Amino acid sequence: MSNQSLQEKIAVPYAEALIANAQSLNLLSQYKDELSYILSILSKSKDLELFLLNPLNSSLTKKEVLKELFKNQIQDFIMNFLLVLVDRRRISFLKLIIEKYLKITYSLESITIVEVSSASDLDEKQQFDLTNKIKSLTGTNQIKLIINQDTNLIGGFVIKIGSKVIDASLLGKLKKMSSYLNAN
Repeated sequence: MSNQSLQEKIAVPYAEALIANAQSLNLLSQYKDELSYILSILSKSKDLELFLLNPLNSSLTKKEVLKELFKNQIQDFIMNFLLVLVDRRRISFLKLIIEKYLKITYSLESITIVEVSSASDLDEKQQFDLTNKIKSLTGTNQIKLIINQDTNLIGGFVIKIGSKVIDASLLGKLKKMSSYLNAN
């Protein structure tokens, strides 16, 4: 069993528990916003992520940091959820749990998640045009763009829609050319 599938086996039940609670309280959207906020904080602060992952830091210290950091910014249930993850030594799965929650939520709301990796930042017009093109390709009305900057691409972009990948990057074209030349 790969490490990825083991992590998903651990993360999915937690994400599903969050979904069930959010649906029972009719707070699916609010939980989504708050969990997205937590995910953005974790993504922006590598120090926080490393602190939470460090087994030498006590559970009590981790809990105090989380309480102080997210005080009056998230629902009590989500705060308690974070504290339970610390107690059960599952806080290292927090990012994956939130990503699974968001994926399930978007699926429930019929939103297509599209990951875009580009060599440079996309401006609003480019994002708008790309969203419209993806809407016409997929036939869905709602698109959620997740944009990552990857300078290794040199130029262009790579789009992932579910398991489909559209590689319009310079790096991808160079790799195709290289494999073609090596084959001949």
